[in-house]
Amino acid sequence: MVAQFMVQPSALMRSGITMNQMGEVYLFKFNDELQSRFEDLQQQKKQQNLTPDEQAELAGISDLSRIFTLINAQLAVQAKWCPTQPED
Repeated sequence: MVAQFMVQPSALMRSGITMNQMGEVYLFKFNDELQSRFEDLQQQKKQQNLTPDEQAELAGISDLSRIFTLINAQLAVQAKWCPTQPED
């Protein structure tokens, strides 16, 4: 395993998170500012223009994204909800 420096995902949760209602389920989502920052950092990474601090920030945001994907999937399963199914 390779050690990696990153911004702690919990540091991003206070100001960068919203909950959106999808049917009867509330899902975690990045707010517009954090989503935009995430996309900017991903673009800079593709261009190999990230500073070490930006690499740490991207790692933290990416980790938080994976956490939310897992939690949101579990919430959807518990609610027996699927975004591709038409709602009644």
